[in-house]
Amino acid sequence: MRSRVPKVIATLLQIICVASVIMLLLNSGAKAMNYHWQWYRITEYLCFCEDGHWYRGELIDGLIITLKISAISLVCTVIIGLITALLRMSDSIVGRSLARVYIEVVRSTPLLVQIYLLYFVFGPILGLDRTATAILALSLFQGAYSAEIFRAGLKGIPRGQREAAESLGLSRIDSYRFVIIPQMFRKIIPPLTNEAVALVKNSSIVSIMAIFDLTTEGRNIVSDTAMPFEVWFTVAAIYLCITLTLSALAIWLERRLTIPNH
Repeated sequence: MRSRVPKVIATLLQIICVASVIMLLLNSGAKAMNYHWQWYRITEYLCFCEDGHWYRGELIDGLIITLKISAISLVCTVIIGLITALLRMSDSIVGRSLARVYIEVVRSTPLLVQIYLLYFVFGPILGLDRTATAILALSLFQGAYSAEIFRAGLKGIPRGQREAAESLGLSRIDSYRFVIIPQMFRKIIPPLTNEAVALVKNSSIVSIMAIFDLTTEGRNIVSDTAMPFEVWFTVAAIYLCITLTLSALAIWLERRLTIPNH
């Protein structure tokens, strides 16, 4: 316990030093451009009090939309990635071919182009609104990358586990459901967390569809207030808090799910 305290203090000192240097550089740049900081105005875009009641600001409203889109997209990403990985490893030539084509097409084209295609071409045909199109685009994009993570995780399970499940009389579906997939998730938590972080950051691109997410709200506030630095630093800090929280959650889950060696 005592050894951890100096490490924590050293880490905090390093963070303070880096933050101080960054603030010094920003302040010097602002003075060179004759820019006047207006940080006191940012709070009203986070929350404000009116007639004795507290209300959410535009940035918090945008944050809620971002979290909603990211959460639903993450669930869909896991489903798409797992199904694609199972198809890649299946005995069906058609299944393997479809999975490979999907992965190559998605990973070889920019996300922005995919969003435009879904929004302007396939969205109207399928009757999807902006939010549904954004969720579909993010899910398909991240699903192609997570499929390789799932496939590597499945291949990392010893063959003896499958044979043991079969010897117990479990069907192939039950073997994957109760034996293979639970062990796989323990192995892929770190890389899967990276995909979740990437998904949250990529969700900012859906602002091109006039979805009022965190990025769109930030851009609207900048156009109304002419405070680009304060607003975008605040938006960046919010995204950073989300991604750091995801990373901390992943570390906690990894420790809880790790099976100790005896």
